[in-house]
Amino acid sequence: MRARVELPFAHSARSSLGVEWELALVDQDSGDLRQVAQAVLDAVRPDHGGDHPAIRQELLLNTVEVVSGVCGSVGQATADLERAITEVRGVTDPLRVELMGSGAHPFARWAQQKVTDKQRYATLIDRTQWWGRQMVIYGLHVHVGIEDRAKVLPIARAMLTYFAHLQSLSAASPFWGGRDTGYASNRALMFQQLPTAGLPFPFEHWAELEGYVGDMLHTGVIDQFDEVRWDVRPSPRFGTLETRICDSPSNPLEVSALAALTHCLVEHFSTMLDRGEELPTIPAWFAQENKWRSARYGMDAIIIVNAAGDEELVTDAVRSLLAELAPVAERLGCAAELDAVHVILRRGASYQRQRAAARRHGGELDAVVTSLIAEMRAGRPL
Repeated sequence: MRARVELPFAHSARSSLGVEWELALVDQDSGDLRQVAQAVLDAVRPDHGGDHPAIRQELLLNTVEVVSGVCGSVGQATADLERAITEVRGVTDPLRVELMGSGAHPFARWAQQKVTDKQRYATLIDRTQWWGRQMVIYGLHVHVGIEDRAKVLPIARAMLTYFAHLQSLSAASPFWGGRDTGYASNRALMFQQLPTAGLPFPFEHWAELEGYVGDMLHTGVIDQFDEVRWDVRPSPRFGTLETRICDSPSNPLEVSALAALTHCLVEHFSTMLDRGEELPTIPAWFAQENKWRSARYGMDAIIIVNAAGDEELVTDAVRSLLAELAPVAERLGCAAELDAVHVILRRGASYQRQRAAARRHGGELDAVVTSLIAEMRAGRPL
């Protein structure tokens, strides 16, 4: 008899929002990664002990993650993140360390990076070996509250129809180990090499998810649900649907734009379910192809937009989607943030701006790091 583990889904206010942003710590002078995360975490630790509520450790010592609280709007979540960044800078500025948002560091060597001294990270590296050690990558995670567990899996399946839109807009990892990979988001394909990472299974019923988790626990693949690292996953502990699609943006404006797009999509699908309408879906093989196309070609990807196999340039699809979601954004109070997606369309995604910076400087990738740091300081694409 198959093992099955109950997954209670926590109560969460509908379309509440939480955002997690992974940032690289880089040397002001060389532009290379600095292994100072523990110094940052020690400095910001609350007087009463325990972890900082908005500044967290990650797998590698070259990374910190800033997180928002449970928020009612994208603007509130972005403000939370910016407060956390200001606090981090109080530690990193005297160390001559800058914060950098990108899907990957353009030239850092993965073999030189140090793993955070925690048992769960040691276990991960021991199991995944060569692939795990290469995870010098950074992402943006967006949680959206769902008030009814019955909605979670249908909305998760529907989100896969817009996977390529989010990945193309956020693509920010064209370089790896000092070379241009030819991909807009090398991070997307690298991260899915880990066990339980990548696209989710298109489960239709919660019991199927519980059966999957039971099997994974029984066979020792995972020790807890959080080790399921899908690009779109339910988060039962928080009562949310979590998207982990996006590369780490270089600046708060893009964070707010991508969070608003995610926020609006989930609320839009939730409203459709309330009306008894059928949500959009695409076959798993189309979802997989869309992930590859958007990782490879970014804003130039021709994506598959429906189950019939119709195709469209992703930027045209994004413009149509923004018009469709405009009333939802008004309702959620994030119209300005959703409109900022147009800035990405005009200025180009981060991978395009990074390549442009490299071209302007004869291929020197330290110039790419300089441009990413400048965007972080400016708070917007440059």
